[in-house]
Amino acid sequence: MSETINAFQMAQRQFDDVAKKLNLDPQVCEILRWPSREFKFTIPVRMDDGSIRTFTGYRVQHSDARGPSKGGIRFHPSETLDTVRALAMWMTWKCSVADIPLGGGKGGVPVDSATISVREKERLCRGWVDQMWRNIGPRQDVPAPDVGTTPQMMGWMMDEYSKLVGQFTPGVITGKPVGNGGSLGRTEATGYGVIYCVREAMKHLKMDPTKSVVALQGFGNVSQYAAIGFIEMLGGKVACVSCWDREDKCSYTFSHPKGVDPRFLQSITDQYGTVDKAKAKKEGYVISDGDDWIATEADVLIPAALEGQVNAESVKKINSRVKIIAEGANGPTTPEADEFFKKNKLFNIPDFLCNAGGVTCSYFEGVQNDMNFYWGKDEVLQKLDAKMTSAFHSVLEMSEKEKVYMRDAAYMVAIARVVKAMELRGWI
Repeated sequence: MSETINAFQMAQRQFDDVAKKLNLDPQVCEILRWPSREFKFTIPVRMDDGSIRTFTGYRVQHSDARGPSKGGIRFHPSETLDTVRALAMWMTWKCSVADIPLGGGKGGVPVDSATISVREKERLCRGWVDQMWRNIGPRQDVPAPDVGTTPQMMGWMMDEYSKLVGQFTPGVITGKPVGNGGSLGRTEATGYGVIYCVREAMKHLKMDPTKSVVALQGFGNVSQYAAIGFIEMLGGKVACVSCWDREDKCSYTFSHPKGVDPRFLQSITDQYGTVDKAKAKKEGYVISDGDDWIATEADVLIPAALEGQVNAESVKKINSRVKIIAEGANGPTTPEADEFFKKNKLFNIPDFLCNAGGVTCSYFEGVQNDMNFYWGKDEVLQKLDAKMTSAFHSVLEMSEKEKVYMRDAAYMVAIARVVKAMELRGWI
């Protein structure tokens, strides 16, 4: 993320703008502008060479007015307390706009997962839980995987928590491996959720999905399944994907004259989202600068990387053909870019609506853990489609009723639900 962009300040600014439109009591605003609880701690880890390395851990619980805090744990070198604060706040709005009974939380460790071994990752995961187990739980705060973390890592965390509390507790963590309390469909959920929203936006704009083209930034889990869904569910074409190369320490854009085959690229992409360039070139892929994705001639742009990637400078490169910006990442768009979208009448599907498929499926996982009864994949995805479609139309309805931008409408829906919960609980 750019050093000039503070994610938490951006999140607060977005909230403040909508709070004015809702005429929220300033005292209520002050409560919601800040997290309820913040944790910062050290995690000593015995490395494979016998040395001890001390890591910093974070957990922020923004709001539990509507239910237990919910949000992933990131292992990423650029993680800071402010990025975690921002992501926790966005999680509150995400759970609310999806209308699931959870609040917002987020965790993180500033570390590049690719630089530590499997056993070191396990010790770090267990160490994170050792520091936080008294303040998380199925009815308190439920973490999940995020950038740099995996289902296996969630399995280790769940196991550590279960040992500490003295009973098997699968519901403390979601995003676990299938067969160990995980839900079928969770891998695809966030990316497919993006496509469910894009599908509904296309219906609204009277676009033909089979004649549509998409360009994506990022090629992690979200982007991979968004690209797959765009082709297999909508019948569209993927023009390009841009992704970070951890070896070269820069990003590249991958395109193909016949269109990108996301399943092929997926097969030559490592767990950190780095595509094998040699294998891609052999199959006829063109590799260009990482920023080229945003200038691609396409109908839909899906930023699915990190925060602040679509900003005052990068939006100037957007092709005039683009009609929809579907935010697969958390906080990819700055307020300055939002103004550009409004001015140029681009239809924006804001992040905490667009990528809510992951947390919605995580909610389903928690429900299945509670029941000790597990649904089939088709049932999970059908329930997810219904939830995402309902959430999209609740925001669209608000946008049209109040004549406001989609992001503002999503905030209005989400914030109103959180404030109502606070009122019903007697907090305000």
